[in-house]
Amino acid sequence: MRPSPDEPRADSPHATAAALLPLVGGPANVTSVAHCMTRLRLGLADPSLVDEGRLRALPAVLGVVSDDTYQVVLGPGVVGRVTTAFEELLAAGDGTAARLAARGAALKEERRRRNATPLKLALRRVADIFVPLIPALIGCGIIAGVGGLLVNAGLLPGLTPALAAIASGFMALIAVFVGHNTAKEFGGTPVLGGAVAAVVVYPGVAKVTAFGLVLSPGQGGVLGALAAALLGTYVEKWCHRHIPPTLDVLLTPAVTVLLAGLATLYGLMYVAGEISTAIGTAANWLLSTTGVLAGLLLGGLFLPLVMLGLHQALIPIHTTLIEQQGYTVLLPVLAMAGAGQVGAATAVYVRRRHDTSLRTTIRSALPAGLLGVGEPLIYGVSLPLGRPFLTACAGGAAGGAFIGFFAMLGHQVGATAIGPSGWALFPLLAGSQSLLMTSAIYAGGLATGYAVGFAATCAFGLGGLDEETDGTRTERAEAGRADAPAG
Repeated sequence: MRPSPDEPRADSPHATAAALLPLVGGPANVTSVAHCMTRLRLGLADPSLVDEGRLRALPAVLGVVSDDTYQVVLGPGVVGRVTTAFEELLAAGDGTAARLAARGAALKEERRRRNATPLKLALRRVADIFVPLIPALIGCGIIAGVGGLLVNAGLLPGLTPALAAIASGFMALIAVFVGHNTAKEFGGTPVLGGAVAAVVVYPGVAKVTAFGLVLSPGQGGVLGALAAALLGTYVEKWCHRHIPPTLDVLLTPAVTVLLAGLATLYGLMYVAGEISTAIGTAANWLLSTTGVLAGLLLGGLFLPLVMLGLHQALIPIHTTLIEQQGYTVLLPVLAMAGAGQVGAATAVYVRRRHDTSLRTTIRSALPAGLLGVGEPLIYGVSLPLGRPFLTACAGGAAGGAFIGFFAMLGHQVGATAIGPSGWALFPLLAGSQSLLMTSAIYAGGLATGYAVGFAATCAFGLGGLDEETDGTRTERAEAGRADAPAG
């Protein structure tokens, strides 16, 4: 029988959302809904109500992750449409979820306090400060790349200054945005955080001297801005506690900006400047001196770092390098982990010719993997199977070593923004050589990661999978698909 025109297709976002909702405990159990690039993130009043076995068995679900929110991995593109449909289903409900929102928020906070380690909380806060800046970094990075191509080609000389201004404007004021987000994350007034951090990039700081030292605008960069806004937040909270309510609205902003601003000028900018310089020097020395070994370790260990959530500590380092040098030399090396992942998944696809379910999962996840979004392949293929995850790391190590080898020869490969990897990183590439040479080295690293990930998986990563039946493989994958912290 032909389905009704009003009935959603089985693979439509509405059908997927309708299948998900009862499996996560129904509308009454959902207290919040959000999504990132690949995951539907749900706040649940009682996570024990989730029917995880049936949830994982849904065709659209590539994996689940239980952290401070319950996360369903759906893949890029799909997740946004499913989230919209999911929210529509909740809005059409009877309002029970809204009545339980307060209770759910309390349970969520209690669970976070019980399970979160100080390190994870700190890294999550760092990510919450810098991740919202990524779209602007990407947009400005691409515009800067286009402007550089036009300058090198001698084309449109009247337009290139405008492109340079557009691309550089955000980076010139990135400290203000970091300060705003820092204050917001730590419970202060965001605009006061931005005001204190603005001191770091104000041109007039060049007239300030202390202890015989002269400041320069931007000294300390994003690290100085983060420290300044964090200090301003603590000063603001102290003022709220000790200043009488009648004077709070006048004195608290003034005292916050004054005290935090003076501490920034006469201390934080110097310290953060030294740290920022050390980060840039260390990154360049690491790749130019120990490039092969550094690339091997960074490319090989990045996937496990993502699984543990520790990769978030690299975000301010990338941002500092971009602010200092115009690009980060670490991101292209780390991006090789995704290449190893693609190679490993391709090997599984080739060798498991009769496993239609697994091959369907790989076909749907592989395009995202090529563009640098590795979560669908991680949670849908390599991690459930076990060994392919390790051989994917081997491919990442080989690709990283390839790029590190050329860095030792003086051919640095960098990225002008963070976020994209895989093929999506090509428009953002920059380096010490021509764009053609830089792109060729990066492409060579990707090819090496693909090839080694593929070969290692064929040789060592499949184990007895070739002899297993489809049902055995499915059971093994479902049993082995472990929860992991958010990436």
